[in-house]
Amino acid sequence: MSVPKFTTLGCRLNAYETEAMKELSQQAGLENAVVVNTCAVTAEAVRKARQEIRRLRRENPEAPIIVTGCAAQTEPETFAAMEEVTRVIGNTEKMQAETWQQIAKGPDFIGTTEKVQVDDIMSVTETAGHLIDGFGTRSRAYVQVQNGCDHRCTFCIIPYGRGNSRSVPAGVVIDQIKRLVDRGYNEVVLTGVDLTSWGADLPAQPRLGDLVMRILKLVQDLPRLRISSIDSIEADENLMQAIATEPRLMPHLHLSLQHGDDLILKRMARRHLRDDAIAFCEEARRLRPEMTFGADIIAGFPTESDAHFENSLKLVTDCGLTWLHVFPYSKRDGTPAAKIPNQVNGNVIKERAARLRAAGDAQVARHLAAQIGKTHRILMENPHMGRTEQFTEVTFAAPQEEGRIVTAEITGVAGNQLVA
Repeated sequence: MSVPKFTTLGCRLNAYETEAMKELSQQAGLENAVVVNTCAVTAEAVRKARQEIRRLRRENPEAPIIVTGCAAQTEPETFAAMEEVTRVIGNTEKMQAETWQQIAKGPDFIGTTEKVQVDDIMSVTETAGHLIDGFGTRSRAYVQVQNGCDHRCTFCIIPYGRGNSRSVPAGVVIDQIKRLVDRGYNEVVLTGVDLTSWGADLPAQPRLGDLVMRILKLVQDLPRLRISSIDSIEADENLMQAIATEPRLMPHLHLSLQHGDDLILKRMARRHLRDDAIAFCEEARRLRPEMTFGADIIAGFPTESDAHFENSLKLVTDCGLTWLHVFPYSKRDGTPAAKIPNQVNGNVIKERAARLRAAGDAQVARHLAAQIGKTHRILMENPHMGRTEQFTEVTFAAPQEEGRIVTAEITGVAGNQLVA
């Protein structure tokens, strides 16, 4: 018998939760199973999940296949109908020890319970952020501080896969980070589905900036704290103060912008306008001149005209974005955007996405060229590659100690990497 095989599709939070499931299944004594942690962000993500399940069945003809994750949560019947699938479990159930204990009862567990075990995610009031201490590389650890989302953007199915926003209390987060620092981690990344909503469900309703300041104050020996994706319109005063005054908070923010045209932003039910995004980037860069930005941008949202798209394309330079995640719009059943008339032609969407990616590539090249001759502090992810504080990859010809922060001068550029 062998240990279960895990396949993760989608976001960093899914990868984090896969590590928790590995631990839970190991504690339960589960053997010889295949677990697929799915993503539901687009219709294409669901199609890829089905394709991956069929591939895994061909490679593992005898092993039970357990499907979980956001697509299993939002479309349990889709996966239950697949003959390759043994069990479908929801996003809440996958983080519960009893689920894995039940699955591990024996080779005949298949017939002992219902095939689908997916409860109402909207009724969940807690998140299981404490289950894993620092999934990540040996140099960088990820700490889940929030799950779920209270917003209802018209293109997004994720709230129905993740539930409403819920926060891990600050004390739990700080204790976890202290343990990680004691184990030698030099960088911690705070993660969540809607990170800037952290604290809204906690007593006194603290904000993300309060959490950041508390971490930096109470974990003095943490060299680097990094924030994953944020909603810039929800950035609070303490977060901006941390950007301005805390060198241990890394100068890199990934922004959930989605578009650069006000009308499309309103149709997406976003909470910011184009000028809000530009103003935030200008202010953050004024407070921290070396700040770099990544951003999510959707190409081809329903009703997007050439003029709307040009506004989105221009946002890349107006905000000074560097690292782009470009999403070609994909019609997602169950979302309001799927019912909007004037859906954009698929070929037009591909062409616009390609133009956005080209703009992003140009911004990356500009950023890399500007680093030549500068000295950076680089956290080594492996003996020959590390990342600057701005999250730029740097390669070294001579091997360095993994997990260590090294200071080096940038001498050149190779592809999308710096050379030191």
